[in-house]
Amino acid sequence: MFYDEVTEPLTFSFLLIENLSLMSLSSAIEPLRSANRLIGREVFRWRLCSIDGEPVVASNGIRLDAAPVAQALEGSHAIFVCGGMRIAPDDVKRYLAVLRGAARRGIAVGSLSTGSYLLAWAGLLDGYRCTIHWENGAAFEEDFPKVIATGKIYEIDRDRMTCSGGTAAMDMMLHVIADRYDPDLAQRVANQFHHERIRDANDEQRGGRLRRVGSLPAPLQRTVQTMQRHLEAPVSVGELAQAAGLSPRQLERLFSQHLGMTPARYYLSLRVDRARELLIYTSQPILEIAVAVGFASTSHLSQWFKRLHGMRPSELRERAGRRQGPQAEGQAGPAGSDVTSLSPPAGSDVASPSLPTGSDVASLSPAVAFGTDLTAKP
Repeated sequence: MFYDEVTEPLTFSFLLIENLSLMSLSSAIEPLRSANRLIGREVFRWRLCSIDGEPVVASNGIRLDAAPVAQALEGSHAIFVCGGMRIAPDDVKRYLAVLRGAARRGIAVGSLSTGSYLLAWAGLLDGYRCTIHWENGAAFEEDFPKVIATGKIYEIDRDRMTCSGGTAAMDMMLHVIADRYDPDLAQRVANQFHHERIRDANDEQRGGRLRRVGSLPAPLQRTVQTMQRHLEAPVSVGELAQAAGLSPRQLERLFSQHLGMTPARYYLSLRVDRARELLIYTSQPILEIAVAVGFASTSHLSQWFKRLHGMRPSELRERAGRRQGPQAEGQAGPAGSDVTSLSPPAGSDVASPSLPTGSDVASLSPAVAFGTDLTAKP
């Protein structure tokens, strides 16, 4: 690892982004503090910094003092971007310059939660394994095809360290403690926080509609995995049953027993959920999104999206402040397939936006540039 030859203390800088998650930041820092206490000397050191040295306000309203990032990087061995959602367009180039400059100096770079967007946007994750919060996963993979994005809770690949946010930051730091010192120390630190099991990098995130999949019978798990692989060109229930080694009637019974819906309805929900992620976290035209999740037209997607989420795709885009492509709803796209005999489940809340994606500053969406909160009522 990048820290193998580093003398004590191993020093981390945390680059704070406006509206960052304080849970992620605390989960990263507290294990380091506890390790220092249990060892009896300062083996880890941390610094809070911002792009200009001004205080930063977390998403819960708590104000954090910060040093200028250039000052914090002196003597640091790694810098973590702490994900937030407000970056003014004029500042983006400064963030990218700081991160690229740190990497050129041999400083490891990492991220907490949506901070992975800035690293990827800077080109620092190309060819590396990384992760991001499950809600951003589909859009992130679409925007950064050169990045090896996974669904793990954290990833450490050479001198890149990324985690999916929340308590996953604690597991990542506990891994560092165990690797640099010993597993017993890491367990003692975990015990301080009643953290019963230290998850490793092989643990998958358990979020969204797929959070229950791991506990389902094996044939259902195989079926859901098949559905995930075929969102753009959906396959029939008969083909799904055959892939699972079941008859269509057996598959229907399993879905009804364990998920409370038919295979067709679950499949449709997966596709609409993926469309929702792409609408929020990318600037792809609605027509392209419709085709990507197997709908024949934007009007077809709009019909089912409104029934499942209570609004049309364009209305969600308007809330997000995202720019749409020239296609209008109702314009036909390439042939696809859909299920037309399903009743919708209840709608769901709208999630908060991620950091910007794309390849240049001009592609910043208004939602990111000006901090639009998708949870706010219109």
